[in-house]
Amino acid sequence: MTLSPRLPFFVYGTLRPGELNHDPFLRGRVRAEEPARMEGAVLYDGPGYPYVVEDVRGGAAVHGDLVTARPEEYAALLAALDLLEEYTPGDPRNLYERVAREVLREADGTAVRAWVYVAAPAVAARLRARGAPIASGDWGRR
Repeated sequence: MTLSPRLPFFVYGTLRPGELNHDPFLRGRVRAEEPARMEGAVLYDGPGYPYVVEDVRGGAAVHGDLVTARPEEYAALLAALDLLEEYTPGDPRNLYERVAREVLREADGTAVRAWVYVAAPAVAARLRARGAPIASGDWGRR
């Protein structure tokens, strides 16, 4: 089994501060949260959950937060987030895929490699065909 690198997480929906899953999953497990954005992506509204779809045209951005786990909590947090997102490596039934992507800190534009849960290929294709994009790219402003 290959170990995943210990990257921060880019969260853009229900894991953001003030949202439904923030406290149950992140409270006490993180050492830093800071505004960030993922360029070259479009945010879609569900159904039920937000989805990031990577956009090869690159004009849009998704706004969220860069979350850095406390080192002693990293493994448990990674497992909990994979479970929340119903992500199993290599499973074709996944709704989300966990991928390492570059995100930008809002404060200074610094690029940071982070885990992002993006729409799995079949979900992304459906959303591109008939989904509801969130024009602002910000789940909190939908």
